[in-house]
Amino acid sequence: MAKYQLKLYITGQTPRSIRAIDNLHRTCQRVLANQYELTIIDVLEEPHAAESEKILATPTLIKVAPPPLRRIIGDLSDTEKFLLGLDLGMPDTLKNKEID
Repeated sequence: MAKYQLKLYITGQTPRSIRAIDNLHRTCQRVLANQYELTIIDVLEEPHAAESEKILATPTLIKVAPPPLRRIIGDLSDTEKFLLGLDLGMPDTLKNKEID
């Protein structure tokens, strides 16, 4: 089982949604390697899922596990903010380096 369980809520295939997916995949591959499971939920196709999670804006990323639950809103382009917001810290491998 994956160490990190993440849910990304998006609204269709908008440029912002696509950017969030790309940024999330790129950062998770570099930081979490294969230790994560990602579920992408399109609120246009599954409005009940967004309602049950009280999603008010998209894209929204939720770190379900490990606790504590964390949320980040936006396209995840600010890697440091993304990692700190999910309580992942900034790994030594990324300090003072730019993520492509």
